[in-house]
Amino acid sequence: MASVPQMRSVIVWGVLIASLLGLSLKLLTLQVIESSQLRQKAQEQQRSKEYQITPRRSIVDRQGHFLAVDQPRFTLYAHPIMFKKPAPEIASQLSGILGIPVDRLMQRFFEGESGIQIQYSVPEDAARRIQDLSLDGLDLMAYQERIYPQEDLVSEVVGYVNMDRLGQTGVEAAYGNILERSSESVEVTRTGGGDILPSQGSTPLLNGDALQLQLTLDTRLQRVARLALSEQMKNYHAKRGTVIVMNASNGELLALVQYPSFDANSYWQADLGLLKNWAITDLYEPGSTFKPINVAIALEADAIEPGDRFYDPGQIYIGQWPIQNYDFDYNGGRGVSNLTDIIKYSSNVAMVRIVQQMKPEVFYDGLENLGLSSLTGVDLPGETASYLKPKEQFVNSAIEPAVAAFGQGLSLTPLKLAQLHATLANGGFLVTPHVVKGLRDVQGQLHYTPNFEPPRRVFSEETAEAVLAMMEAVVDGGSGKAAHIPNYRVAGKTGTAQKAAASGGYYESAKITSFVGILSDGPYVVVAVVDEPQGGGAFGGTVSAPIVKSVMEALIPMEKIPPSTLSTSNP
Repeated sequence: MASVPQMRSVIVWGVLIASLLGLSLKLLTLQVIESSQLRQKAQEQQRSKEYQITPRRSIVDRQGHFLAVDQPRFTLYAHPIMFKKPAPEIASQLSGILGIPVDRLMQRFFEGESGIQIQYSVPEDAARRIQDLSLDGLDLMAYQERIYPQEDLVSEVVGYVNMDRLGQTGVEAAYGNILERSSESVEVTRTGGGDILPSQGSTPLLNGDALQLQLTLDTRLQRVARLALSEQMKNYHAKRGTVIVMNASNGELLALVQYPSFDANSYWQADLGLLKNWAITDLYEPGSTFKPINVAIALEADAIEPGDRFYDPGQIYIGQWPIQNYDFDYNGGRGVSNLTDIIKYSSNVAMVRIVQQMKPEVFYDGLENLGLSSLTGVDLPGETASYLKPKEQFVNSAIEPAVAAFGQGLSLTPLKLAQLHATLANGGFLVTPHVVKGLRDVQGQLHYTPNFEPPRRVFSEETAEAVLAMMEAVVDGGSGKAAHIPNYRVAGKTGTAQKAAASGGYYESAKITSFVGILSDGPYVVVAVVDEPQGGGAFGGTVSAPIVKSVMEALIPMEKIPPSTLSTSNP
């Protein structure tokens, strides 16, 4: 009979042999039977697909100047476990490039074995210098950062992208599907902790197609318009202002200025009210700048003739409502006036007499035909449609067409006003204002052009030319003489309108001054609207007309517009 010690030895050896056989069986299972399956699982855990951020296409102006461009940036990672040189030596070399003290870099190196983020937003030149060091254990992950070289000059048009690289306003939002490009994936290897292991080299940027979204804007003209606007706003302590320059032939916008504006590079610091383009979002009553449009409607309806004359007593009553000219208190009535003088001296009373030659429904239909209750179709987000009162109310209330005769009781955006006056400048066509010319290559060849509504005739050529001639008298010797340019045909109309209150009625002191100028030799329309200028001398002719003249004087040499043989030289 075996002794107790012998029995213990047998048991121990039995356990050891059984354990050895179990381990051997487990190894056989892992290394032979399940090896391929386990290898596949390991690879799936260690490797993953990461999507690279591809550059958004650049945005340029009509001259090719960059307005928005993606710039390569890099995030530097360190993997100390992969270092083949002493850590202090690597820290010393990086310190001179990154501007980070050596001791701080050494502290970072000891934070882990791999996947340590050393610095975010490494510039391209610094990243290239790090690559040239050829140091094992460093990884540069590329990404793109949106840069706006013109800062706040064109932000109201170009817009900006947020942290997720999504366009939020302007062209960045409206043409996001064209500016964005699909991302391609790249396979990376990760540690058990999920950190990315260094690759054979830095993650390469994908080659772009070099196509650029070209705008119709001219930054040279934009800068001139902005300067002229800001100076007048400073002189009259105004709240805000906008300037629009439009090619009346095709609707191209050469300038669309909003002041004050915001810097798209730091949009998060801007007042929220500045992130919208109020030239297309905010409605206002145009006042006297709308009078030429109403004359054109009456001429087109055959309600009046270009040679007609109307008696202007200076004040009339429509029911219980008094209507008078702005200068009635010190000038009285003007007596019998022709259409040119009615526009030149901006007679409210005579304008009422003109629209009274039409049935109210004919007048209303004429306004609707011009899109007074719809959008202009501009290729920018956030546009607000013009407002025209319901037809039943307009037709059945005598005061409605009367006040509409001189630009009250209806509201529109500054851009809509420019579109309407373009019909007079181009011979009677309603064109779609737009800021995008197309997608071009570096040689300037267009590969895509947006589709806009084709021009639609709303006035005859004779009507447009007749009203244009009346508006020239405003510049040659009327309230718009501050916009006169010798040897060029310049037509225009001033406007000084009370601001409508949200609760109804009008503010007593707040007003909006505006001036619409037409450079007939282009033809180009220039609109300047200044909100709440201060002072007794703040009128459309004193505040806004000089802005338009400055812009036109810059526009003439830029577009190489020759002098007109039909122009006058009257001051």
